[in-house]
Amino acid sequence: MTRFKKCILALALAPSMLGACNSDLNEIVYSDVTEQNYTYDNATTAMGIVYANMRSLFGHTNFYMAQETTSDELVMPANPSGWDDGGIFKRMHLHTWNSENPQLLNMWNILYRGVTNSNRVIAQLESGKVPPPTGVTKESLIAEMRAARAFFYWLICDNFGDAPLVTTIGTELPEKATRKNIYDFIVTELNEAIPDLSKTNGTAMHGRFNEWAARALLANIYLNAKVYVGEDKWGDCLTQCNEIINSGKYSLEDNFRDVFRTQNENSPEIVFAIPFDENRGGGFFVDMFSWHAALRDKRAMQITPWGSGSAMGVPQFIDTYDPADKRLGDTWLMGQQFALDGTTPLKGSYDIAGQNLVFTKNLPDGLFTGEAEGYRMNKFEIKIGARFDLSNDFPFFRYAQVLMMKAECMMRTGDADGAALLVTDVRRRSFTDPVKANVSGAALTGNTRYQYGYVENYQLVDPGNTAVVPFGGFMDELGWEFAWEAQRRRDNIRFGVYTTKSWLSHKPQGADRATFMIPQVAVNANPKLK
Repeated sequence: MTRFKKCILALALAPSMLGACNSDLNEIVYSDVTEQNYTYDNATTAMGIVYANMRSLFGHTNFYMAQETTSDELVMPANPSGWDDGGIFKRMHLHTWNSENPQLLNMWNILYRGVTNSNRVIAQLESGKVPPPTGVTKESLIAEMRAARAFFYWLICDNFGDAPLVTTIGTELPEKATRKNIYDFIVTELNEAIPDLSKTNGTAMHGRFNEWAARALLANIYLNAKVYVGEDKWGDCLTQCNEIINSGKYSLEDNFRDVFRTQNENSPEIVFAIPFDENRGGGFFVDMFSWHAALRDKRAMQITPWGSGSAMGVPQFIDTYDPADKRLGDTWLMGQQFALDGTTPLKGSYDIAGQNLVFTKNLPDGLFTGEAEGYRMNKFEIKIGARFDLSNDFPFFRYAQVLMMKAECMMRTGDADGAALLVTDVRRRSFTDPVKANVSGAALTGNTRYQYGYVENYQLVDPGNTAVVPFGGFMDELGWEFAWEAQRRRDNIRFGVYTTKSWLSHKPQGADRATFMIPQVAVNANPKLK
């Protein structure tokens, strides 16, 4: 583990720095440690808190599951072990969330805490209060923090739309800026920062914004520009993807699952990761809210998952997979479950108490299920002896995504056959039969395989909007490759299904559901926010 990564992880151990915060966006103090009473030894320590802040996004009531369970991929229903929690999870599936849903407040607080810390560190670097390490320029560190701040603002822009745009440490309550103002700020920041960023990749820059991570961020922003500001930016996105590809710094893993191993720091596929560590930097515990408690014995875990788990696949999404696609089994835990010895059957504890635990695909609806219904998370390795927090670094941007962004730009600008060659490259490692790995431009531009519609008692009873999804075949490809990676909501919006289609217990609730409203607590704290 690099020294910088240790600093990032260690700084997040202070609970007061990672808990909920005041929504007033003035100079907010999150602990007794402030700029006035603490002098940073070096820039590494000062910058670490900005990166450490990112780890708080990955709980079950935060950014991570807000991206997944509001989409057509995952759902978190109640079951005999609980998981109703006042309806906070089902409202995300139904798109009936309100300004008091904790997912919104948690996401808002953490993203703006990231902005506030970025602003502070940038000011300290600019003023010389925080000295750069020997051999590193102040300009490169400022550029790195500008890129990190742009990352937080991208997620604010993507999730909330119009929101405050704060770039200094001030005392005035901020007004809301338009989504376009925030978009323009992010694009300008990244284009100005990129020339000063490190071109180094590998261990030295793992979990930090180098040039290539910043370009991946910028490519994502251009990819979704039509959603954000009503303008196509396919050419600009393509340029950023080509810069990353032509650098020769990254490549696809031969084995899909290796990207998601516990020790994945050295994966050649990861362009930008959020580092986690079971001892020094927790916050990633997807197994705790997806796995059944009985699965503790599957991996001899030191902690028991919660009840019978909740986060699971929407059956209509699972049905889109080709059975020959190894990503189906590499992503989803299904069928009969056994202890670590591979032979001792694991048993249910609630509605099938004492019976073999066999995960089945179909769900009666998205509101209440049996304890063994629903395929669970199998993408991120749960190591033998796992603790509450996992040590898998989260691959926020990876090379497969860069290739798929390039392919989407090519497809949308008329080169579907060229796009198909890139998609085939990504698919190839997940199919034993090379013929099956091949995909055509016509398949990518055609309709999705997803059978949308409203489900009651295991049956699709109302198809709802049955319009063809333009480029739906490509959306399917994104779903198979990036399930459980916090991308599906954004893809659903870009492909026009998020507010128009029905799935499981979800029916469209209006175009305004494409963004989340500002949390009520934040509005109460600042009358300028509406």
